[in-house]
Amino acid sequence: MTQRIGEVERSTRETEISARLVLDGTGEASVATGIGFLDHMLSALALHASFDLTLSCRGDLDIDDHHTAEDCAIVLGEALRQAVGDKNGITRFASAYAPLDEALARVVIDLSGRPFAHADLGLTREAIGALSCENIPHFFRSFAHAAALTLHADVLRSENDHHAAEAAFKALALALRQAVEIRRAGAGVPSTKGVL
Repeated sequence: MTQRIGEVERSTRETEISARLVLDGTGEASVATGIGFLDHMLSALALHASFDLTLSCRGDLDIDDHHTAEDCAIVLGEALRQAVGDKNGITRFASAYAPLDEALARVVIDLSGRPFAHADLGLTREAIGALSCENIPHFFRSFAHAAALTLHADVLRSENDHHAAEAAFKALALALRQAVEIRRAGAGVPSTKGVL
C-alpha cells in the first residue's frame, strides 16, 4: 500500500504554516504553533491517532491566538483530506469515547465529503494557557470544514477544562484512526453513491 500523506503550506498576512501528515504512522509529532496548549493537543491527537505529524506555524500572536488556532485547524484538515485521497476502502464512519479522570468526551465522525461540525465542550474558563477556550470548539469546526467531514464532539461531563479539552482531542484522534483505516484494499468507496 502506498503511504497516505498530506502536505500543506498556507501563507497569509496573519500566519505562515507548513504541515506534513502521515496517516499510517507511529504517532510521532513535531508541533510548534507558538501556543503551548495547542501544541500539546495536536501532539496528543497525533499520538492517539497513530499519525505522524509535523506542523510549524508563525502567527500574529501579538494580536491574539485566534488566527493561529484557526489556520492550524484549516491546514490540518486540508492535510487529512489530501492524505485520505479518494477514500477507496476506508471505514468512513467512526465514533470514540475518551476519558481523562472525571472528564468524558465523545466524538462521532463521517468522512462524508460534507463539512459539518457541532462541538459542545462545555468549557468555562477564559483560556487554558495561551489558548482561548472559545477557540477550542472553533478549532474543531474549522478542522471539520477544511477536511470536508461531519463531526460531532461533546464533552459529556467534566469538572476541569484542561481535562475536557484534552479528552475531546483524544476522542477525535481515536475516531479519526478508525475512520481512515482501510477495511479492504480495493473495496471501493463506502457510499451508495459510489463517491464521497
